[in-house]
Amino acid sequence: MTVLQPLVTTAADAPSLVQSVDWLAIAPVVITAAVGLLVLVADLFVPERSKPLLGWISVAGLAAATATLLPLRAGDRSTFCLTGPGTADPAACSYAADHFALVVQFLVLGGALITALLSVTAVREARMPAGEYWFLLLSSAAGAALLPASRDLATLIVALEVASLPAFALVGLRRGDRLSSEAALKFFLSSVTATAVSLMGVSFVYAATGSLHLTQVADRLGHVPGQLDTLAMAGVALTLVGFAFKTAAVPFHFWVPDTYVGAPLPVAGYLSVIGKAVGFTGLILVTVIAFPAYSDIWGPALAVLAALTMTLGNAAALRQSADRPGGAVRLLAWSSVGQAGYLLVPIAAAAYAGRDQIGSTVAYALMYAAVNLGAFAVAAQVARTKPLHRLADYRGLYAESPLAALSMAFFLLCLAGLPPGIIGLFAKVTVFRSAVDAGLGWLAVVMAVNVVVALYYYLRWTALLFRPAPGADPAAEGAQEVAQGAAKPRTGTPWPVTAAIVLTAATALVLSGAPQLVLRFATGSLFPL
Repeated sequence: MTVLQPLVTTAADAPSLVQSVDWLAIAPVVITAAVGLLVLVADLFVPERSKPLLGWISVAGLAAATATLLPLRAGDRSTFCLTGPGTADPAACSYAADHFALVVQFLVLGGALITALLSVTAVREARMPAGEYWFLLLSSAAGAALLPASRDLATLIVALEVASLPAFALVGLRRGDRLSSEAALKFFLSSVTATAVSLMGVSFVYAATGSLHLTQVADRLGHVPGQLDTLAMAGVALTLVGFAFKTAAVPFHFWVPDTYVGAPLPVAGYLSVIGKAVGFTGLILVTVIAFPAYSDIWGPALAVLAALTMTLGNAAALRQSADRPGGAVRLLAWSSVGQAGYLLVPIAAAAYAGRDQIGSTVAYALMYAAVNLGAFAVAAQVARTKPLHRLADYRGLYAESPLAALSMAFFLLCLAGLPPGIIGLFAKVTVFRSAVDAGLGWLAVVMAVNVVVALYYYLRWTALLFRPAPGADPAAEGAQEVAQGAAKPRTGTPWPVTAAIVLTAATALVLSGAPQLVLRFATGSLFPL
């Protein structure tokens, strides 16, 4: 006969609820969130003619939040940890400002800063509600900055939703725009489905392990009783499916093209970089830290997802017509799906060759963030005079704006992995090497084929920049713009857009000249052992 003993917890054994908060460690997240609230309240009192001031307050807040990462560069701080005689585990903390978290936070906050520069003019000219826009952008950035430092499943899901929910509203903020509303609805439904699946997976994992902290989940999954093994496996699989939605991995990618086309251009750039960083960061945390005991399940699954994602993304990008309205944004959208496949490769390799492979994903993500945001910045400049976002609109750009054309060519060559885009080439080599080191030769071959395929559409777009512009047909273009509901073209390039182009181009140039600044993260573990 089995006698069940009641579980009695005395006051001496209970975890302490008194927490010592490390305010410096959480400063990047707190500053971003606080500035968002400040902007929302200030919007009630600032007169209409002074609304652009809210944008500059947001830019300053994001710059300040990024600057607070410098005192944390040692990467040895954590807070909100379990305390008490029975829970004195230094690794069981809910927030960790380690090297991995700091690098991703720099990517997120830096990307949000570039997005804010692009948005200063866009918010005013599109007549979007300034207070709501900046509050939503800063709220999403705060959630995205919290996610890489999250070290328990509850905080991870909360951060994921704080990053995602404001993004729905940002996509649909252009009131009266049918494409914007449809994009927001599609994005909302797919993301809510992903969250529901993730929550079910997390609940299964908690039922099997009795803990939400990633390190404790990892320890207990290695000793799950036989009767709970199926439950734990289902929890791991469902959690991965939920994050696959966020990363736009095939077959969970269907929302990407329409969402990017319908969203304001700065928001589309934000989603292509920050949105993906959020998904990949969560995927890394749950696989490498929490679920190493089930690497024989998620390793092969992610390898297959990587192959499918890069192949379908590049194949769809090849099909984009030069004269189709929105074709340029769609090509960038499908390109981002293909790039997501490359980013998945080192995570899959970590199941076979250890967590050090994750550095390749981080290095590639940093390169991708700089050049993709730069491409969207150039697209924002071109859209001022040619609002249909066609690939054909870029023909002859060098004659009109040499700086924009040369920058765009450099960004596309970086994405293609061709010189002088050295950082793109080196990032692809590190990802390729991670697949080879893990014994995934077939995946390395698939990646090599896809890199060659992607060269076609990247080089086709690059060539358009330097071809002579064809004769314009104002009557035909005007009729098409009215049919598409396009905004009236504007002349001149605002200096914030120029600043965004210069900043991203300079970053890509520096990284191409000294790729070790990024690639050093691929040579060692980003996580404390």
